[in-house]
Amino acid sequence: MNRREFIRNTTIAATAIALAPSGGFAATSSFPVVRTPENKRHFKSVAVERMIEKIKSSIGNKELAWMFENCFPNTLDTTVDFTIVNGRPDTYVITGDIDAMWLRDSSAQVYPYLDLMKDDQSLQQLIAGVINRQTYCIHKDPYANAFYKDENKRGEWATDLTDMKPGVHERKWEIDSLCYPIRLAYRYWKLSGDTTPFDTAWRDSIKLIVRTFREQQRKDGPGPYKFLRRTEWATDSLPGRGYGNPAKPVGLIFSMFRPSDDATIFPFLIPSNFFAMVSLRQAAEMVEKLQNDADLAKQCRALADEVEKALKEYAVVNHPKAGKIYAFEVDAYGNYYCTDDGNIPNLLSLPYLGAVKPNDKIYLNTRKLLLSADNPYWCIGKAATGLGGPHVGVDMIWPLGVIIEGLTAKTDREVKRCLDTLQKTHAGTGFMHEAFHKDDPKKFTRSWFAWANTIFGEFVMKTFNERPHLLNS
Repeated sequence: MNRREFIRNTTIAATAIALAPSGGFAATSSFPVVRTPENKRHFKSVAVERMIEKIKSSIGNKELAWMFENCFPNTLDTTVDFTIVNGRPDTYVITGDIDAMWLRDSSAQVYPYLDLMKDDQSLQQLIAGVINRQTYCIHKDPYANAFYKDENKRGEWATDLTDMKPGVHERKWEIDSLCYPIRLAYRYWKLSGDTTPFDTAWRDSIKLIVRTFREQQRKDGPGPYKFLRRTEWATDSLPGRGYGNPAKPVGLIFSMFRPSDDATIFPFLIPSNFFAMVSLRQAAEMVEKLQNDADLAKQCRALADEVEKALKEYAVVNHPKAGKIYAFEVDAYGNYYCTDDGNIPNLLSLPYLGAVKPNDKIYLNTRKLLLSADNPYWCIGKAATGLGGPHVGVDMIWPLGVIIEGLTAKTDREVKRCLDTLQKTHAGTGFMHEAFHKDDPKKFTRSWFAWANTIFGEFVMKTFNERPHLLNS
């Protein structure tokens, strides 16, 4: 089943309705066991279990503790396939209810576990295996966003009009697909000191990333990538005979799709270009220190500098109410789109990704606009208020959007509001979802979405470490 089918078909399961007919639990209730039984879990981490017990025993809000117990280990419990291939760890990570590995999702799914590696060597091996698998995938096709473990599997997108390759689930070109593996690799290296995943194959994957980014600056023509799909969803294919809408080549990188897998309107997706700038500088440091490749490091930094210069010139626009803000998309001809998407990278996530300082004035202006009725995808409902996006339509709030708002919030009040929103909108399931209706959380998409589950756990842990008093009620 594909992501779009979940929009049409996925609503709350009958069991979930039975668990919470009123839409939630009081903190004093007895919470049912909904986590995957121990004998059916795909991977067990001592460090993760210790963290679960620590949170459960330390916070007063028992519903949040129960949700954390369900959500934080969900990636390990249900989505990972860990093996040893040619003496090296190899980890295939599905996104949840779709049997495919997204470079973006898989990176984000295991990222919150990085801080726990020091207490769990097997967990470190698992994450090293993700890095190895991602390197393999990038070599297969740097333009693809999602892959199969079975090279012979033929999925529903095999007939897309693009250069589909064996083992590729989907070939939507998204800048962030090549940024996330660098982000994961960089922090893995910084925290563990382990260099074994960063061999010549990994170095060559960085070369491929730089080449792909350069191609998609489109200074010398449209480049090798194009994409068309026979579909009823306009956002699932590209205009311009598969090359997307035009933009002026100014040094920014074209992204034909967003991290939501929706087609861009204007090809310069600003949050993803910021992400590329950060990732290229991380890659430069790694190839210089781990591979002694000064030339490749120079190429990475030069491209990052070029993207940064273009962002300064073209990413900032004057909004009639908010003043100077970061646009969501631009074409460098003077056209721009002011909104945000619940998926990450988005504009809200820029400090989280290390792209801007939390007190950046333009970011703060942008944030104020995005979290208001002047953003067309800011949803104000009877049940909740939060950031949505076009992927599942209007009036649908994304838990990912609520979570990233919380992860970048600077006040107790905002963090608590985000926690409260997530607590009252899980629809009795104990898990996060792709999106839920602003007036009725029981109307949601995707009952098994491991990325949202795990990053919810990251949000709770951050709150526990920085603002533990907010978890007591």
